[in-house]
Amino acid sequence: QLQLVESGGGAVQPGGSLTLACTISGFTSTDFAIGWYRQAPGKEREPVACVSSARYGNTAIADSVKGRFSISRVNVKNTVYLQMNRLRTEDTGTYYCTKDNNRMGVCQTADWGSWGQGTQVTVSP
Repeated sequence: QLQLVESGGGAVQPGGSLTLACTISGFTSTDFAIGWYRQAPGKEREPVACVSSARYGNTAIADSVKGRFSISRVNVKNTVYLQMNRLRTEDTGTYYCTKDNNRMGVCQTADWGSWGQGTQVTVSP
């Protein structure tokens, strides 16, 4: 059964850090691009970061978080992490991980299909 489960969210002060995990089951994560998206209250869901399948291996980071966030895989755990540093109030939202429908695909042309349930991140003084 295909499943993506996010964890690691919480409440932090500006300048703090969090590490989100997307734990994957039902498929081999390295066969697919995996993305992180977020949605703030009253706003549309937006892309945050992506790691391509093992065929390409590249990552993509949104300009709004570049230099503060990074994405990585731990293959033996079938888990994709989003490391978030120097958090800002505008980073508040629900963070989701998602899987590309294309096997052995690349971030730039991903067709996002399955989604996790999300994990809440709140950044406030």
